[in-house]
Amino acid sequence: MSVFRRIIVFASLLISAFVQADNFKQVAIPAAPATQAPVMIQGPMPIEAEHFAGLLDNVRKEQSGHATFYLGTLNGYPIVVAQTGKGLENTAAATAIGIERYRPRAIINQGTSGGHDPSLKVGDIVIGKRSVNASNFKTPFRAKGEGSAPLEWLPMDLLASSGSAGEGDSAKDAERIRYYLGSPELIAAAHAVKHEYERGKVVEGTIASGNFWNNEVDRIAWLHNQFGTSTEEMETAAAAQVAEAYGVPFVGIRVLSNNLTNGGHYDPTTATDCQAFVQAMLLHYLAGEK
Repeated sequence: MSVFRRIIVFASLLISAFVQADNFKQVAIPAAPATQAPVMIQGPMPIEAEHFAGLLDNVRKEQSGHATFYLGTLNGYPIVVAQTGKGLENTAAATAIGIERYRPRAIINQGTSGGHDPSLKVGDIVIGKRSVNASNFKTPFRAKGEGSAPLEWLPMDLLASSGSAGEGDSAKDAERIRYYLGSPELIAAAHAVKHEYERGKVVEGTIASGNFWNNEVDRIAWLHNQFGTSTEEMETAAAAQVAEAYGVPFVGIRVLSNNLTNGGHYDPTTATDCQAFVQAMLLHYLAGEK
């Protein structure tokens, strides 16, 4: 092939390439669909988390500190089940890690609890209209030998100011109870499916949380009368506080597994009943979020 013909062929190929490139620029390439943010379902102990994790498809498991996270889908929706571990500290840490890592659109903390309200029976469910840390208290001064008077303790709001919650001018501001309100949308979703729950009744109430296991009926009655507590456990208020700080919609859902105020004996099977209720509630909530 002569040099002239080679030049002609090369020029033709170059022109063809420019034409194809120009055509390629005009092709509309669809953007990848945005990944849906998951809902995070929390349960402190294995019996309060593993049943729900077993409902998920395509599950993978991640560990961080004391928390175990199960990632999967439920009816195609992304879900994170967080087994937080027991207590305020474990729950607060797991909630912060879960929010930072998975960016959930909402959080539902659920599990078992002990009743404070004599009108509630084992198997009844409390929708957390609000939750409260029932271990934040300041004791009035009593001298040596004067003993302790737990029914005279004062509530202490650790978020009232940046100063000391115990001394100085800020102390008075802190001598109050702080409630964390549940998300209206999540509460509405719980109400929407409560007719499906057959184990007991479903009511709104106040969930008390603290690193206590109260077996003193008078103490339980004092918390119920002073602060309107419906039931008690060790996690919800800690998760609610962290979720509020991040601006993530939150609600606590707790089933009564026992109730000392009316002789209701401990029944661990309530943990599965609570998770089944939360499943129905969650699907209703997600259907409305489409």
